[in-house]
Amino acid sequence: MADALLSLLKLIVTLISGAALGLGTAYLAMHGGKGFGAVRVGVWVTWPLLGSDAADPYARAIVSRTGEIPLALAEGLTFTARTDETGEPLVATCTYRLSGAMPAARTWTLSLADPGGYLVDNPAHRYGFTSQEIVRAADGSVQIVVSRSARAGNWLPIGNVPQFLLLLRLYDTPLSATAATLDKSTMLSIKRDACR
Repeated sequence: MADALLSLLKLIVTLISGAALGLGTAYLAMHGGKGFGAVRVGVWVTWPLLGSDAADPYARAIVSRTGEIPLALAEGLTFTARTDETGEPLVATCTYRLSGAMPAARTWTLSLADPGGYLVDNPAHRYGFTSQEIVRAADGSVQIVVSRSARAGNWLPIGNVPQFLLLLRLYDTPLSATAATLDKSTMLSIKRDACR
């Protein structure tokens, strides 16, 4: 009788442990990114297969849960940055300088979003830049300041959030099929200037 009770107890513990482990890893997979196949280029991350038939089941489930409509391979890529060049999270109490050349694309947008991916309201009502409105240097490079206080030139206000992320969308780009071969120097760098 004691052996049967001990075996039943072991079975119950095993079932509960297995269920907790399975549910925990499924939760992490659904909330930790956009599935497998992420390509990292410096601080920027993209999932080139997210909008294709080759997207993994976790990516498809995440897209279904969020209601997001990802760009298809032929349309372009979305890059996300959550940290600066030193690996520190992007926080509203600091000023950041984005600089460099933009990757090849017919057009692009750069926007500031909260950690959930939603645009952040701000008093200036500026939520991002497009390739048509940005002020460029003589060599074609761009420099954008991200801060709470207004700056001359290309300024992107942070708004009232403790942390944020940057979304760079490249439309009609030849990089879609070769995102894994991108070099860090082909993307904007994100450097922290000062914090208060």
